[in-house]
Amino acid sequence: MAIKKNKAFNNLPLLPPKLSSIETIKVLKQVSKSAVALAELKGLAKTLPNPNILINAVVLKEAQASSEIENVITTQDKLYQALFAKSVKPDVATKEVLRYREALLMGTRLIKKRGFLNTNGIVDIQKELEENNAGIRKLPGTSLVNDLTNEVIYTPPDNYDTITNLMKNLEEYLNDDSDDISPLIKLAIQHYQFESIHPFYDGNGRTGRIINVLYLILKGLLDEPVLYLSSFIIKKKGDYYRLLQEVRTKNNWEDWILFILKGVEETAIETIKQINKINKVFNDTQKLVQEKLPKIYSKDLIEQLFIHPYCKIEFLVENLKLNRKTAGSYLKNLEDVKILTQEIKGKELIYINIKLYALLKKGA
Repeated sequence: MAIKKNKAFNNLPLLPPKLSSIETIKVLKQVSKSAVALAELKGLAKTLPNPNILINAVVLKEAQASSEIENVITTQDKLYQALFAKSVKPDVATKEVLRYREALLMGTRLIKKRGFLNTNGIVDIQKELEENNAGIRKLPGTSLVNDLTNEVIYTPPDNYDTITNLMKNLEEYLNDDSDDISPLIKLAIQHYQFESIHPFYDGNGRTGRIINVLYLILKGLLDEPVLYLSSFIIKKKGDYYRLLQEVRTKNNWEDWILFILKGVEETAIETIKQINKINKVFNDTQKLVQEKLPKIYSKDLIEQLFIHPYCKIEFLVENLKLNRKTAGSYLKNLEDVKILTQEIKGKELIYINIKLYALLKKGA
């Protein structure tokens, strides 16, 4: 969706929408299904030996998928190289995806520290994402345009005071639980509202998708940012933009909310499958090391191989307090039993967790 200048002005209603528009029978039925899947995901995530195993994998995939929606394309291999092989210079697209990752992790820390999400926090997230200080739009004339037809699809509010008032209203809606509306319904509503306010010059789509995950953490539906929701939006990108527009033009809240709720359910189920697969690979690796390399076995060592699918001597030195010679010997032993494979990335020697990396790449 391209952006261009347009003189038209849009009066976006404040939240909340009418209750009758959002709490339909279909929506409430889907809320139950989505809530069950999300609760299972939250519980199962705790079964992993170390939560960072899943956080690192899912956050990177979410960053990659969310950026792909904006036509910023890179690969898992480039991302892991950029993260763990510091001598490899990342390309522009890879840098953008990694900024998304940092913005999501920063937002997670912010939510956990403050216990709320306000406009200033959202501005900080967008600043991290875009690496600029532009902040809330002050210049009029922004329109969302169909890239193929050049038709103006939607003109967001373009008066600074109007935008800041709408953001204040959104902030209150995000943090207020007194209405007894399911937070999953409110997830869909706040996402629509944020994207319709379109408060920034750049990065609105990606900032909005970060807020989605943070909102679930804020409401206690997740402990960590482990819902890979952007994958669902990529698969149904046409429906996503169509239904956003139908709320604006037809007040079709029901289909929009159902879309987001089904996305939560499907994505939670996919992540549950991913956790089960990671757990199996972890347990199989643990058994193999215990059998083949009992002298070097420790659970902490296995965890390092899963937290860092691209592992190197420095990680074992820093995190396990081993000397370089011992760390190098451990990694070579693990390569000998075909748990790791050795590759040169840039000027660095990297050991790749063969089965885990294949699993993460397949799920990308």
